[in-house]
Amino acid sequence: MSSIKIESVVKDKNRMGECPMWEERENVLVYVDINAQKVCRWNAVTNEVQSVSVDARVGSVALRERGGYVIALGTRFAFLNWEDQSVTTIVELEQDKTNNRFNDGKVDPQGRFFAGTMAEETEPGVRARHQGALYTLFPDHSVVKQLEQVDISNGLDWSLDCQTFFYIDSLTYAVHAFNYDEHTGKIACRKTVYKLEKEEQMPDGMCIDAEGKLWVACIDGGRVIRIDPETGKRIQTVKLPASRITSCCFGGKDYSEMYVTSAYDGLDKEALAKEPQAGEIFKITGLGVKGTAQYLYDG
Repeated sequence: MSSIKIESVVKDKNRMGECPMWEERENVLVYVDINAQKVCRWNAVTNEVQSVSVDARVGSVALRERGGYVIALGTRFAFLNWEDQSVTTIVELEQDKTNNRFNDGKVDPQGRFFAGTMAEETEPGVRARHQGALYTLFPDHSVVKQLEQVDISNGLDWSLDCQTFFYIDSLTYAVHAFNYDEHTGKIACRKTVYKLEKEEQMPDGMCIDAEGKLWVACIDGGRVIRIDPETGKRIQTVKLPASRITSCCFGGKDYSEMYVTSAYDGLDKEALAKEPQAGEIFKITGLGVKGTAQYLYDG
């Protein structure tokens, strides 16, 4: 384990960096800064960061088969054309819930985009409970609500055999698994995979590696943890130089690098002084395990 190396690769600080994913065709890391209302790309070759500003908080971004991206922003699904920076709304949801917004999302093995919502805080530490939901945007642009009464819809991924959907509702402080029907996209039969320990704080984003193990970002826990979903045991912890660790993904030419996003929103002056790297994006190498390529939205 001594070969693990952590370096900051994106020094442009994110208020709430989230939803990183590797775009092989462009050799870039794509991610969002939710609170700055931006979709960003970091070029691993030139080290350049580009961004597109949007008109609402953007919770997630995913690759689209025909180029460009599908995004979940405010309470709507939309397409983002990177070249002309245009955003085209696909469908509006939850228009009766003015305090809700989309959060994390990811494309499933059949090219459907799963993304969930949450209630924003009305003041620090105060939010309406059970206001969120998990949705699936199908390639034909129809939408199915998969779960309701969610608090903070967050990390998600699918098992390598496409039989299981892994999911985090942050305020459960746990990772859950559902039976997943690849043909219909339906999920059923929730069970608990892992309950976070006190020092791990709250689970946020999540990804799976090529060995079928889950990596969970621990917001306010300053770490990512590796979990074996078969045994429900934590098998590895990697601590990072920022406390508000939000999400993770594998990338690089052979998917052997892990990219980890962080946030500085939520830290006061005193905390920020102790965490000069808060909001940066970190690259972890030497984990000895690889990830897999992202699925692409098929609509």
